[in-house]
Amino acid sequence: MPEMMTEIRIARPGDADHIASFWNPIIRDTTITFSSEEKSPQMIVDMISTRPFFVAVDGDHVLGFATYGQFRGGNGYRKAMEHTVILSDAAKGRGIGKALMKTIEDDARSKGYHIMVAGVSGENTAGIAFHKACGYVETGRMPEAGFKFDRYLELVLLQKIL
Repeated sequence: MPEMMTEIRIARPGDADHIASFWNPIIRDTTITFSSEEKSPQMIVDMISTRPFFVAVDGDHVLGFATYGQFRGGNGYRKAMEHTVILSDAAKGRGIGKALMKTIEDDARSKGYHIMVAGVSGENTAGIAFHKACGYVETGRMPEAGFKFDRYLELVLLQKIL
């Protein structure tokens, strides 16, 4: 059987169940994200409808996603975006994360945004290395900025000028 080609496309509401299936274990079981609130398919549909949201798919199977929105509230931050990239286990090590990152950076650049920010858990050394490999520069560390699993977590901020 031939290997399916991975495609990057705009997310659709029908992708929400697939996204929840690999995102919620990350939320529930790791410190990759500081949030402990799992995402319902409806919450994901709402995100898809209100912000740039891209998925990597093989056929109709979602392997990962990338999305972004304004870094902080207020018009002084209107050119600064913050992103999220989440991959299923099946997507890791295949270049899909880098393809998703390029897609959101190109999209943001085409809309006139100036920087892309990453907020990564200090415990997520693979995530920090991934961002550095994509050209992001570490700009700061905030000890004890997050709280999960009854302990404080460090937040590492990285940015890339688009």
